[in-house]
Amino acid sequence: MRKNPRSLHWLRSVLVAGVAAVALGGCATYSKCGFGGCPEDKKLLAAVQAEFAQYPTLQPPTQITIKVVDHVVYLYGQVDTDLERRMAEDVAYKVDGVNKVVNTISLTYP
Repeated sequence: MRKNPRSLHWLRSVLVAGVAAVALGGCATYSKCGFGGCPEDKKLLAAVQAEFAQYPTLQPPTQITIKVVDHVVYLYGQVDTDLERRMAEDVAYKVDGVNKVVNTISLTYP
């Protein structure tokens, strides 16, 4: 059975275009403001950090790192209990301008 070279070329072109569209869509956040982030992100990060400072339970020795990209707060690090983990997420959501929180905080002693 012989395959039609035109149909293979068309299929290959569609696949390449689809992959390119997905890849470029994932870069939209960085192309908008650059790898340094948006000015709004810096303000939002400061506001989230200020909110966290009001909760002694979330201060050292817990190890929480906060990042903000395009109004999304990313939480990393370790805490002792699941209650502290959930509290960190709730505190981040309290700040005006936060659209989403991605909580990847792990437990020190699971």
